[in-house]
Amino acid sequence: MRRFPDADPGEPRQLAPGRYLLWLVRTQLPMVLLGAFYGILWPTSQALMPFGVGRAIDDGLTGHDRGDLLFWAGVVLALGVVQAAAAILQDRCALTNALGARYRTLQLVTRQAARLGATLPRKTSAGEVLSVGVADVTQIGRALDLSSRTIGAAASIAVIAAIMLATSWQLGLVVLAGVPVMVWAVALLLRPLHDRQARLRDQQAELTAQAVDIVGGLRVLRGIGGEELFGRRYDAESQRVRRGGVHLAATEAALEAARMLLPGLLVALIVFLGARQVLAGELTGGQLVAFYGYAVFLGTPVRRLVVGTGAIMKAYVAARRVVTLLALEPEIDPGGSARLDGRLGALADPASGLVAAGGRFTAVACASPGDAAVLADRLGRYAESDVTYGGVPLRSADVDDVRRGILVAGNDARLFAGPLRTELAADGVVDDARLLAALEVASAADVLEALPDGLDTVVTSGGKEFSGGQLQRLRLARAVLAAPDVLMLVEPTSAVDAHTEARIAERLATARAGRTTVVFATSPILLDHADQVVLVDDGAVVATGTHASLLDDPRYRALVAREEGGAA
Repeated sequence: MRRFPDADPGEPRQLAPGRYLLWLVRTQLPMVLLGAFYGILWPTSQALMPFGVGRAIDDGLTGHDRGDLLFWAGVVLALGVVQAAAAILQDRCALTNALGARYRTLQLVTRQAARLGATLPRKTSAGEVLSVGVADVTQIGRALDLSSRTIGAAASIAVIAAIMLATSWQLGLVVLAGVPVMVWAVALLLRPLHDRQARLRDQQAELTAQAVDIVGGLRVLRGIGGEELFGRRYDAESQRVRRGGVHLAATEAALEAARMLLPGLLVALIVFLGARQVLAGELTGGQLVAFYGYAVFLGTPVRRLVVGTGAIMKAYVAARRVVTLLALEPEIDPGGSARLDGRLGALADPASGLVAAGGRFTAVACASPGDAAVLADRLGRYAESDVTYGGVPLRSADVDDVRRGILVAGNDARLFAGPLRTELAADGVVDDARLLAALEVASAADVLEALPDGLDTVVTSGGKEFSGGQLQRLRLARAVLAAPDVLMLVEPTSAVDAHTEARIAERLATARAGRTTVVFATSPILLDHADQVVLVDDGAVVATGTHASLLDDPRYRALVAREEGGAA
């Protein structure tokens, strides 16, 4: 089996469904052509067998010639061997083509998801990306898998038609006319099949997105008593998808019936006309047997043509979803060449007036939670703005450089499936001492102690085995372990109790001493440990000072008192 390199999969020039499928064919053209060669050789060898059998009957049995009988028997045997070998090689090529198309498409989708970054969830749902990466990739691979069989089916039909025309032009014309009629009749069913496939694909994507949202927010739904409501909505939506699937199945059943019936009718017609020609002395007995074999054989390539056409239709629908995802553009510019490495200057946002001094712990108390999200996006360059770091506009710096220097950690960050050690040390191998130190800062040592295999414990995707507070502390430990120049945390202690929060606030301030840390929070415990507190109201800075000094401001005092009342 061919090895697939980890090289760049390339870039399709034009993002249109049909052109994308042709681009996939061109990227692995040698294997596609080799598969097509074996795809032609395999059914053609099978198609020639009735001819050999007919000649063996006429020349060997009817003519009482043992030499001819043995010769044509040897020809049939050789054709059988060639057919078997070609079938094996064709399957290998077909599988290689299918896997190549799947992997290349998956590489493009994954690369696009990484390229879009924070733009991805704003322009499409997680369920849509999941459907593209699983269902659509499979359909595209299946089309490449069946391509060689489809080409071979068309070639074998042409070979049989040529032989039959040379032997009996009347029966040859029946075949030449009958096959297009069958294809036309099947094509009448393909259009409604295509439409229903597209509608069902859209409904499945919506249902998958809804399921992902429900699973992701299950804890919240249970907390507000909305689990049953959303369950009923999902049940209603799933029934709609089921009805769409039933309608699609009805069309597919009609297509399958036509696929079986039409070749059978053609076989019956050819045998009937051939028998009449034998009685009229226009055909020999061996030729009639051969024609019967041709007629029976034709059912297989016709069905393969129909199956291949259906697979291409499904692949076209899938390719349309793929190219739609690939056509999305990031909301932020890739930036320039300015370097940010090692800078300890101030992080400043002219639009709001927020300035986070370099090397200090700055807490930002926002009267509206929405302001915190907007400011974090701007300061972390997840949205275009005039933010500067050490006097250098972030828009003039390379995005990858910004991501390495400025880390924004919110409560929507995920843990992936795998050993906890790997999930915490996401950037590479880190010694246990640093891992344990980061867990200590996040007050997550008790979480580690409860795990059966410690840091080697394999966690599930999303960390479903952890409570909300445990998961939040593990996310914080991962952010601390990354040790960026600027660490920006959004409500990092919202799911822990006051005692744990106090430990985290004190340890975080100590661990990040001398480095820039920005925390968006309204908890007085965190605010009290900050070197500087900034009050933001209606998207703008309205006061700056320490926690103690800002308590004289009624707006700040009301915000903090609300938090204290909530904590109580």
